[in-house]
Amino acid sequence: MTRMVAEDVARTGSGPAPLLTVRDLCTWYFSNEGVVHAVDGVNFDVHAGRTLGIVGESGCGKSVTARSILRIVEKPGRIVRGSIHLHPPAGQGEPRDLVQLREDGPEMRAIQGGDIALVFQEPMTSFSPVHTVGNQIIETIRLHDRSMTKALARDRAIEMLQMVGIPRAERRVDEFAYQLSGGLRQRAMIALALACNPRLLIADEPTTALDVTTQAQILELLKRLQAERGMAIMLITHNLGVIAEMADDVAVMYLGRVVEHAPVRELFRSPQHPYTRALLRSIPSLHVPPRQALATIEGTVPHPLNRPSGCPFHPRCEVAIAGTCESHVPDLLPIGTGPAPALVSCFLHHPFGDGARQETN
Repeated sequence: MTRMVAEDVARTGSGPAPLLTVRDLCTWYFSNEGVVHAVDGVNFDVHAGRTLGIVGESGCGKSVTARSILRIVEKPGRIVRGSIHLHPPAGQGEPRDLVQLREDGPEMRAIQGGDIALVFQEPMTSFSPVHTVGNQIIETIRLHDRSMTKALARDRAIEMLQMVGIPRAERRVDEFAYQLSGGLRQRAMIALALACNPRLLIADEPTTALDVTTQAQILELLKRLQAERGMAIMLITHNLGVIAEMADDVAVMYLGRVVEHAPVRELFRSPQHPYTRALLRSIPSLHVPPRQALATIEGTVPHPLNRPSGCPFHPRCEVAIAGTCESHVPDLLPIGTGPAPALVSCFLHHPFGDGARQETN
């Protein structure tokens, strides 16, 4: 298990306390074949007005982390350990640990869509095929504000569609999701997520399957809405180009764990973990000679039922330390002593036995 003290994580951002703090989050799936550690000791903070990028290959636990925050993990999965504290606005009460709330209880339902909203990876499968887009936005608005009439909620839905740049919103509000293009569906999904003014927007691969032009429009839309509303964004993607464009801070995940956490500029300028370096080497570059093959990461992400011992990345790591990396799990610890040091989980930077607390897998 990777451990990290709260003070080390909370250094992202500046000023007031974070909006969301995740500590030692473990979400496991239980089956007849064994236990899948989909999320296994994740720690990070999300600050108001800032964007935290969560990046990693498919199967690294990014989406399960998002679903854990909203308490919508599918069975047979469940949160087995950790805390997810949602902090109220200053002077408005104490933080609430979402892990301690009932998944289907009134408190959690009020938070879902109210304080925290999710933009799903594929809006076509997220919208109901038998209800209009407008009806689904109206239902969401009235669920969180029961005093609002249906007519006022409809006006609000049209306003939201206009805000996200959907043309002829008065007509589109009565259309079904299948009648919209991919870009318009994604905009409608963002309108649905923002209908109740959430303080945190979780965007799970919001530009997947969109053409480059539409992708750029969606990203600009998210940045504009964040600037207008001051909301936090947790952006989940495997696209490092999107991370460079959008994120203020980045958490790199591998096999259910955060292996590096740093401000975005520092991460791209000086990546510290071998996995982060390998990811960055695989990005196409204008400085690479024509027709030169892109660098790849040897091997694949191990199946969660066959997790390697020790550091989860060591079977694919070119600089693994024999006798250490395969038998011990490195802590996620700061590098340097500045006000916002990067955090990295690697024995290259924190040698085993130099005072860092470690444990075998």
